[in-house]
Amino acid sequence: MTIRVVVADDQELVRSGFAMILDAQPDIEVVAEAGDGAAAVDAVRRLRPEVALLDIRMPVMDGIEACRTVCAETACRTVMLTTFDSDEYVYEALHAGASGFLLKDVRRDDLVHAVRVVAAGDSLLAPSVARRLIADYTARPAAPAVPASARLDVLTARERETLLHLARGLSNAEIAVALVVSEHTVKTHVGNVLSKLGLRDRIQAVICAYETGLVAPSTEGAAALLSPAQARKEPRKNRSLR
Repeated sequence: MTIRVVVADDQELVRSGFAMILDAQPDIEVVAEAGDGAAAVDAVRRLRPEVALLDIRMPVMDGIEACRTVCAETACRTVMLTTFDSDEYVYEALHAGASGFLLKDVRRDDLVHAVRVVAAGDSLLAPSVARRLIADYTARPAAPAVPASARLDVLTARERETLLHLARGLSNAEIAVALVVSEHTVKTHVGNVLSKLGLRDRIQAVICAYETGLVAPSTEGAAALLSPAQARKEPRKNRSLR
């Protein structure tokens, strides 16, 4: 199956460069390019791609609003393009429905991998973006959390345990080991958690776990969003992770 992609960035060289890299792949087709958020939303509405790459900062309509509209109106999954040193809207974009983030200096192979991962229904964050997300979250004034029992009582005990492991960054294989069950069973639990809580993907599950107080921000930074194996590594700044 061919993955159809819309690429939106107000910098023509960045936009055309990403489009050229993706179009060169046998399983990916760039169906449209856009220079602003409004044009990106229009392209997604008309062409119904599987994935949209959206720059966070664009004229007419910024990437966050474009993401919010795309996620509300279509099944298209969105990946935000960001510059780590300047963008301050990672958390808002995740709430808008973004399935992941890439730095604009992402490597060619990681860009292609990211599109395939998101099209398959998974989520990803560049490690440096994950660190910024946790730093931003922990710096915010504490807001009253929705009691976990009030929002999570639709989950079974095993599903709640699965959500806890998701929030700690474990992969399905690692959760299977922790729960002493098969990966297939874990996939079922994860699907139930997302469905019952009305969540789009694993990233939103992490946010939900924090907001309900099921887990609390730690001083370990991005480790909360990376698997233990990934967290032990010193990844390159622009390496995207599942």
